[in-house]
Amino acid sequence: MPAQNRRAMVAVMLAVALATLDTAIANTALPTIAAELHSTPAASVWIINAYQLAMVATILPFAALGDVLGHRRIYIGGLVVFTVASLACSVASTLPSLVTARILQGLGASAITSVSIALVRSLYPPHLLGRGVGTNALVVGVSVAVGPTVASLILSAAAWPWLFMVNVPLGLVALAFALPALPQTTRGTHPFDPLAALLNVVTFASLIYALGEAAQRAPATRVFSVVAITLVFGGLLARREAGRTAPMLPVDLLKRPEFSLSAITAVCAFAAQGLAFVSLPFYFQEVLHRSQIETGFMITPWPVVVALVAPVAGRLSDRYPPGLLGAIGLACLSAGLVSLALLPDHPPDHVITLRMAICGVGFGFFQSPNLKALMASAPPARSGGASGIIATSRLLGQATGAALVALSFSIAGHHGPTLALTGGAMFAAAASIASGLRLFARSHRSAEHGRMIDQRTE
Repeated sequence: MPAQNRRAMVAVMLAVALATLDTAIANTALPTIAAELHSTPAASVWIINAYQLAMVATILPFAALGDVLGHRRIYIGGLVVFTVASLACSVASTLPSLVTARILQGLGASAITSVSIALVRSLYPPHLLGRGVGTNALVVGVSVAVGPTVASLILSAAAWPWLFMVNVPLGLVALAFALPALPQTTRGTHPFDPLAALLNVVTFASLIYALGEAAQRAPATRVFSVVAITLVFGGLLARREAGRTAPMLPVDLLKRPEFSLSAITAVCAFAAQGLAFVSLPFYFQEVLHRSQIETGFMITPWPVVVALVAPVAGRLSDRYPPGLLGAIGLACLSAGLVSLALLPDHPPDHVITLRMAICGVGFGFFQSPNLKALMASAPPARSGGASGIIATSRLLGQATGAALVALSFSIAGHHGPTLALTGGAMFAAAASIASGLRLFARSHRSAEHGRMIDQRTE
């Protein structure tokens, strides 16, 4: 890779690490923040949901805008907004003010995430794309791994606002790398559609809000009203995008079996991860009676192993079908989550560490191959749309998982974390099946290609 591309990759990965680190820190510190803001565990989940709602609602419009204005501009703008919003989070004194700042922070993270994989694709040749997305997964894994430890260390010495303050210097460093290094990518010739962007925002924002309200067991009339809004605006969005050459909601890409199955796999896998990562801090502290610092270190083995496995899985995906690697990895993840749900009342530390590591191995073998499958099954001109779907699938899954954690708490009380882990195992099993189905889709595509060649020969 040329030196300029290496510098650009550093710039991209720094901001990706920034957004990922923030999520990991917030998840780990959720019980502490809830206690200090005098909020219930179920209500405090909105600290996570608000961030994800803002991201899910705007990530496809930002991806489309990146295709038109350039991925570099969207990326740098998102980095600036994220850094300023992190400062706002650190000075929030109530749950509503923190949730508001998290929405703004989610908008910045959305802009960053919407074009990150598209930028990675522009820096690597097609035959090394698996290595590029493996590096991306490595950075995400390391950031998630550092997050719980950083959160525990900060909370042991300072108040929770410092959890968000750490993003400010990191954001400035990332900006210093990004401004001179990020490349100018080829812009699309199609115009940006503001009406489609508005319909997209309302559709996905109402969907995430409906998930949150249902998890809080809000009145049925309110939940059904929000679901109705989702369906109406979603229908209008689908009608608006029908027949367009570069739709904001990439229905053209979703018609490709391998792409759509990869997206379904991602939604289910990240729902499993969301169920686990939001519930595990409560599980360790309230069920297993471990301290804040112990909780951070107990969560760390999962992302550390993901960071170690992801580059290996990325390289393997250049040689073996991503559907096979994903199916095996997600089956391993499901088994690991079941083993966590079945922990005894007073398990030794090494037992917890081993079971968390099993989850990390499984998730690591899913992540990089799935990223490559999504990008490789989309044409280069639709890199922005594919990158947007990657982020949307991840965030929809994580938001669904977080909402289901809140529902588990309201249904099962003290046993809510165990119920959430069981649900995560079920989602991981469903993701394993969806990943395996890609092998049949690939075989069918190869057979169709062979028939076309035979017909031309005749």
